[in-house]
Amino acid sequence: MSFQNPVFIPGPTNMPECLRRACDMPTLDHRSSLFAEILHPARDGVRQVMKASDAEIFIFPSTGTGGWETAITNTLSRGDTVLAARNGMFSQKWIDMCQRHGLNVKIVEAAWGEGIPTDQFEEILTADKNHQIKAVLATHNETATGVLSDIAGVRAAMSAAQHPALLFVDGVSSIGSMDFRFDDWGVDVAVTGSQKGFMLPAGLGIAGFSRKAMDAAKTAGLPRTYFDIRDMSKGYAANAYPYTPAVGLLNGLKLACGMLLDEGLDAVFARHARIANGVRGAVEAWGLELCAVRPELYSDTVSAIRTPEGFDAGRIVSHASQNYRVAFGVGLGLVAGKVFRIGHLGSLTDVMTLSGIATAEMVMADLGLDITLGSGVAAAQEIYRSTAAPMVLAAE
Repeated sequence: MSFQNPVFIPGPTNMPECLRRACDMPTLDHRSSLFAEILHPARDGVRQVMKASDAEIFIFPSTGTGGWETAITNTLSRGDTVLAARNGMFSQKWIDMCQRHGLNVKIVEAAWGEGIPTDQFEEILTADKNHQIKAVLATHNETATGVLSDIAGVRAAMSAAQHPALLFVDGVSSIGSMDFRFDDWGVDVAVTGSQKGFMLPAGLGIAGFSRKAMDAAKTAGLPRTYFDIRDMSKGYAANAYPYTPAVGLLNGLKLACGMLLDEGLDAVFARHARIANGVRGAVEAWGLELCAVRPELYSDTVSAIRTPEGFDAGRIVSHASQNYRVAFGVGLGLVAGKVFRIGHLGSLTDVMTLSGIATAEMVMADLGLDITLGSGVAAAQEIYRSTAAPMVLAAE
């Protein structure tokens, strides 16, 4: 198998060589003082990337899914009500987790391709006079559909309703790639993972807790052991973990945060927006449409591209893999077979993206779709030429 080609899936993302080397380190005694030199800078770096001035940052050997479980089990009790929109595969998975934990989930259905309906949230929260709803769940970037939701709008709806619920945000495919404002948006728990914007292998579930969320942990009744932030807090105070940590991944996270901050968060976000605009230009040139139904919903980290009615989009993904050794993302859930996804986040440049666009064109032409070779590439080139900016990804 060749590993020379970049991947164009929404995660895990391409890994800079310096991060791969940072993770590949000799065994370190995780109870020694040396570990503290990795642990605390990694947590501080995440805090800065989230724009969370005083959030408590917890990093578990896990994934974003473990971060979801950390959020709910540390703050809620069995029978509590939570409010969530179901507008994609990952919002659905978080809802399912809540239901399995015995929570009552008030679900707002939204079309796959739409964002969180903040107006409906406001109506529901305003009507909840007794404040039965204890938390609002929001998926910032729905990875299955390439839809970005308005978290500031969700917080505004909560404020308009004068509702005290906690705000939980899934930022798995947004944090580190698109602007995320923990403090400004009044987020109580933010969840992400190591394998997307942080450009690392999967293996770390990351959660930021506000003071309000930390207070809720004192009375939460759901059982938790592995994901207990009380145990983790005690470990951090002693420069340690309550169990064996993923030292190499933490070392990589420390460096990844440094790279993002050295590039400058605004520059990171601008890079992702520019690359995404090129992909969107290519999609338009192909005569295809995105799953996201309006420009304000377009994600800068993943584009879910609709194929013509009756055409199995999964064929594009399998053909690209088998014939060109290039990975694109399949459609999930309700859009399985209807879309293929191009991930454009993490360690990626304009030039790398052009190779993915060119491959997608070859694949679609091979499969008989009405695609003119070079049309999408040319459209993306015009965008990249007119918005070129220096790339600062890594100090190798």
